Amino acid sequence: MDLDPGLDALRPFGGYFALRTAPPPSRLAALARAWSPAPAGEPAERSSREGDPLGFRVRRVAAALRASETRVAASVAHQGLAARLWSVALGCAALYGALPDPRSPLLRWDPGAAAPDDLWLTGIEPLPGDAATLAEAVLDAQLVPLTAVVHARYRVATGLLRGNAASALAGAAREFGRLARAQGRPDAAERARTLAAALFAHPLLTGTGDLTALPARPGIPPDTAFRRLSCCLYYRVPGGGVCGDCCFPRAPRSARPPGPAGDLPAG
Repeated sequence: MDLDPGLDALRPFGGYFALRTAPPPSRLAALARAWSPAPAGEPAERSSREGDPLGFRVRRVAAALRASETRVAASVAHQGLAARLWSVALGCAALYGALPDPRSPLLRWDPGAAAPDDLWLTGIEPLPGDAATLAEAVLDAQLVPLTAVVHARYRVATGLLRGNAASALAGAAREFGRLARAQGRPDAAERARTLAAALFAHPLLTGTGDLTALPARPGIPPDTAFRRLSCCLYYRVPGGGVCGDCCFPRAPRSARPPGPAGDLPAG
């Protein structure tokens, strides 16, 4: 199936899977150019939506979570973007057999929007929907440079960020499978599961956690379970707890005072 301009097949999946296709506000930067260092000489607290979209996003997440540690907000922002990129790519590959190139300047990002991250697609540059292409277009071209910038700017451990990317992929595959089966598309659910399993063989995702297929129950197909070996740090925000795939079975009883990203067994 060819990619249609509105990616209409994604719309019933909503949330993390759909993209806006109306003309975006002119202020929005191309996602492909968003992973740039903060402008020289500009204080982080004054980073702008247009000039420093990543810094702007981290500040917005920190405010929403009331996070006193910037690196915690940076980790959460990183995982949110990873989830959006994997969801769109995996959903398109499973439904269409192709995906819009996320490296294209036609894909825009609004760092000031609420979750999930607001992505706008102003045109289609199609790519094949196989696992190798997904890995190159999403992981190598987008998440690798994003991880490098978040690590350098916010002192978040690289291993933790690799865990974020893996967790986001597993979550996207699991949620897409659930929605696809609910819509009578078990074929698409199985394609997404197969693609995700192949992607977890990528060197940057290998060793990030344990990926298993849950045994089927009567009337319910096998699903993908993931237990990461790192922690995204969400438990360190006020009222935060551990995520369903966290390495911690429960939130640590006490968090250390703010310090460098290496102060947890998460990297």
